[in-house]
Amino acid sequence: MREYKTLFLNERDSVAVALSDIPAEAEVIVKADGKKFHVKILEPIRFGHKFAVRAIPQGEDIIKYGEVIGAAVAPIDAGEHVHVHNLEGKRGRGDKIVQ
Repeated sequence: MREYKTLFLNERDSVAVALSDIPAEAEVIVKADGKKFHVKILEPIRFGHKFAVRAIPQGEDIIKYGEVIGAAVAPIDAGEHVHVHNLEGKRGRGDKIVQ
């Protein structure tokens, strides 16, 4: 089994980041804080993109690096690509000045 590098910093995280392209059907192991998760990748994940480490119900917060980055707009299965099609951001774009 080939090892794929991922970034997964906090056991509370619901997503990990691919540090290389990961093909569909690959088995990935992500580790943080002494916890290990086995994830079967459901679709190709490109370098720098997120995938769900566990199932995320619609409306649930999505956590990356221990922080909420958005909410699931649809149910997301473990191993599924997490991006703008199924995640609504909660952090704002950061380019608007509020007066």
